[in-house]
Amino acid sequence: MNPSEKTLARLRRNEALYPVFQPIVDLRKGSIFGHEALIRGPIGTPFHSPAALLALAAEEDCLDEFELDCVDVILRHWGGLTAPGQLFLNMSSDALAAAMEGPPPGRFERALALHGIAPRSVTVEITEDRPASHMGALRLAVKALHSTGARIALDDFGEGHSNLRLWSELRPDFVKIDKFFTHGIASSPHNLELVRTIVGFGHTLGTTLVAEGVEDTKDLRVLRDLGIDHGQGYLFGRPTRTLHAAAPSPIAEAIQDSRIAVMPHAAQQAQPGVLRSLAVIQAPTLGPATPIDEVSTLFQAHPELHALAVVDQGRPVALINRQSFMNDYARLYFREVHGRKPCLGYANTSPRVVELEDNVEQLVGILMSEDQRYLNDGFIVTEDKRYLGLGTGEQLVRAVTEARIEAARHANPLTFLPGNIPISIHIERLLASHAGFAACYADLNNFKVFNDHYGYWRGDEMIRMLARLAVKHADAHRDFVGHIGGDDFLVLFQSEDWQARCARMIEDFDLEALGLYDDAARDAGGIEGKDRHGTLHFFPFTTLSIGAVRIAPGRFAHAEDVAAEAAIAKHDAKHANTGLTVREPGAIAPSKPGRAPYALPSSTMPPGSAVTSRP
Repeated sequence: MNPSEKTLARLRRNEALYPVFQPIVDLRKGSIFGHEALIRGPIGTPFHSPAALLALAAEEDCLDEFELDCVDVILRHWGGLTAPGQLFLNMSSDALAAAMEGPPPGRFERALALHGIAPRSVTVEITEDRPASHMGALRLAVKALHSTGARIALDDFGEGHSNLRLWSELRPDFVKIDKFFTHGIASSPHNLELVRTIVGFGHTLGTTLVAEGVEDTKDLRVLRDLGIDHGQGYLFGRPTRTLHAAAPSPIAEAIQDSRIAVMPHAAQQAQPGVLRSLAVIQAPTLGPATPIDEVSTLFQAHPELHALAVVDQGRPVALINRQSFMNDYARLYFREVHGRKPCLGYANTSPRVVELEDNVEQLVGILMSEDQRYLNDGFIVTEDKRYLGLGTGEQLVRAVTEARIEAARHANPLTFLPGNIPISIHIERLLASHAGFAACYADLNNFKVFNDHYGYWRGDEMIRMLARLAVKHADAHRDFVGHIGGDDFLVLFQSEDWQARCARMIEDFDLEALGLYDDAARDAGGIEGKDRHGTLHFFPFTTLSIGAVRIAPGRFAHAEDVAAEAAIAKHDAKHANTGLTVREPGAIAPSKPGRAPYALPSSTMPPGSAVTSRP
């Protein structure tokens, strides 16, 4: 017997192993749902951690037996507790198969009966430490376990060997989302979308989700609002030898708080696959050695084609413009002298090539480049660098423009703040959760004159300054800042001190805006300019007005109704020109299907600046 065998055998014989328990919390009620049991070795020794114990078992070549011994230790302790609730315990795939093998009752079921534990109160977590040696044996073990009334969880989903295929095949009762995806989710748009996708799988497959690694209340609010049922992590409690009777009071209060989390937002400026929505022109191709006469024949056979691509082994190398070629071909003696020569000598060998998956910004680069031959020649469309077809310059301009307009609806291209679609989604979430909030519509006074006088560049600077101050004076995890377009912003406050925040925003803006005027304007107290009717007037400095309306829980059912009230409040604030104006919501007719009394203005900016839609 080697030293490691002696050590492990001694630990097991002396009953030096003991369980600790970490709470799993119900994210809808704020109560303790159950506990996960974890094994520990003697304190103060190298074998205190489960990783060290498993390493010893691996050296001793008795991993499955060691795991089952640990399960026995946990069940013996758990059976002596009074009304302990739900137990989650870990087993590898092979250990579970060993525990359930043979005719019923198997070893695991006998252990439950020995310690007086109801199978329905136990969930076995299939750990990701080791992949299953035999998937068939694992499926049979899971089926046998379910037949006893016990349940199955897939541990650490997204890490190690836990994957979607295993989820689909085993149909576990629970899936525990690995902390890699949940930690810091309140500030990670990427992780938010990944977890949102996992939630969708959970709904489709009828699986209850548990978020692991929860350590921050901001993450907790986001996970709760995503519809995840349970959470586990240091925020709720560390593993201890005694059970947790209840979640810490501040955590339970945070879960039951009706205010919703502000989801992290990702600007959608560069969407791939722009050309997939367009019809690619299917056109015959030329080889590098194709004679000039054959090019003429093809153009005559296809009068609709604006160009032909020269392709070598599937990859485009040149483009021949129809108009240029036919003009040369019609010249006196051209066909007699050049008709049998290779076409490559009369082609544009540096054509525009666009991949189906190119993003908007790459295509904008083409539109703004000095070489504008694509307007006449069109461009070549490829997929994975191989020729697919042709496109026209008009198609390219339209595709980029439409993509930029759509992107602007999600994120304003000037400030990168959420645009109209995320604004409407957040309002709907607020209404659905019956959360009280304040809808504050911010707009600038005398901005058009400032913009006309100093130009769009300085006008953009003023709008970006307003965006920065709106974000500064909002609580990033309670208050939502959206940019409707131009100098219009909508802030949806859940912070109780929202009026003080608005007042500070107005004060800061009015002070900082002075720095955007020149000395002469500051000395004069403003600038001269034409109003909307073309009449010349003197206009004081640009200032900020905010129209606010309190939205009580249950008052409205639709986002457009809230937007309508906020628009009225904005109008009142602009008319008063005194900074913050607060109004109580009036009675408006309920929205009819397919119609809205008011909608957020569409962001219809061209590929350049957002400010071209300013009022």
